[in-house]
Amino acid sequence: MRFCINYKSQHATSVSFTLQLMRLTKPTLFTNIPVTCEEKDLPGDLFNQLMRDDPSTVNGAEILMLGEMLTLPQNFGNIFLGETFSSYISVHNDSNQVVKDILVKADLQTSSQRLNLSASNAAVAELKPDCCIDDVIHHEVKEIGTHILVCAVSYTTQGGEKMYFRKFFKFQVLKPLDVKTKFYNAETDEVFLEAQIQNITTSPMFMEKVSLEPSIMYNVAELNSVNQAGECVTTFGSRAYLQPMDTRQYLYCLKPKKEFAEKAGIIKGVTVIGKLDIVWKTNLGERGRLQTSQLQRMAPGYGDVRLSLEAIPDTVNLEEPFHITCKITNCSSERTMDLVLEMCNTSSIHWCGISGRQLGKLHPSSSLCLALTLLSSVQGLQSVSGLRLTDTFLKRTYEYDDIAQVCVVSSAVKVES
Repeated sequence: MRFCINYKSQHATSVSFTLQLMRLTKPTLFTNIPVTCEEKDLPGDLFNQLMRDDPSTVNGAEILMLGEMLTLPQNFGNIFLGETFSSYISVHNDSNQVVKDILVKADLQTSSQRLNLSASNAAVAELKPDCCIDDVIHHEVKEIGTHILVCAVSYTTQGGEKMYFRKFFKFQVLKPLDVKTKFYNAETDEVFLEAQIQNITTSPMFMEKVSLEPSIMYNVAELNSVNQAGECVTTFGSRAYLQPMDTRQYLYCLKPKKEFAEKAGIIKGVTVIGKLDIVWKTNLGERGRLQTSQLQRMAPGYGDVRLSLEAIPDTVNLEEPFHITCKITNCSSERTMDLVLEMCNTSSIHWCGISGRQLGKLHPSSSLCLALTLLSSVQGLQSVSGLRLTDTFLKRTYEYDDIAQVCVVSSAVKVES
């Protein structure tokens, strides 16, 4: 379907051309306003009969606003970022003369670049009276703001005179989605990305795909579906429509690949996470696609030495030993450390083992795993605290409190493993 703009050019040589620009868009479903009443009212069944006789209504569902007919576009319409702009260009020879060497050129001028959209740059040998030259152009819109389509026509008259004219068509490209991202750092090296996507157009969207393409440093897992009876079901329900001004939240978990996670010095400072790839469909299946720029996150600083938990039980029995596994990483890229581990008891947590033992030398960007045993003398949610690491080379002590929390229950309560 098309919306047409005409431009007529006439020169003193009596050669006249008509330039037509037609935007190729899909039609919309015809809508009407149903007017009805109850049978006991004064009009009786008159309104209902009129709607049944209306060819634009759906048989058996006349009170619905949506009909079975299609409506051709009445204006140029809105063009959104990520959609494909398609246009039909026609140059018609309105004169009674044959012109030669006709060249039709279409360029799209944006705020940053000028693009040639013509399918062919070759000139047409001649154009007879009442004949036309047609061309269809396509362009995936990748910038917002003002766009100018420049259509230029050059030709040679029968007298050998070279003629030229051009026409400008200006239109605005709007933003269809508002995308906001948040990062959450877990106790491990995992990173959770929350993407909030809002439909800021005036029509519903069918969200075909929203995925995260990770960088080479990460593996990604989508957390937007649940397993029900062996089937993967999306958390958004069976209908993936996003109404105007509605917002949907997508969650992803990123975990560093093994070759990068083992090198403590690599994931520091600003790191590239990846980019979002969003695909949607609007009126009658018109497709749009957006890719965000590379998302960046500031990695948390762990200082010279990082202590993280590899394994810890959720629930333990009162006054019964339980085990945890710690991972100690030398985050320095240059200095070797000689570490001593001290375990300090708190009012509720008591460490089992020798405090002040030597852990040996830990080279730059390397790590070691340490199994520790402790018990709790108080019920409830207790915080694991009291670990101290001392670097004997620099005489520097690193304190680690509130490492994790465990739920302590009475020994009479059975703890599920």
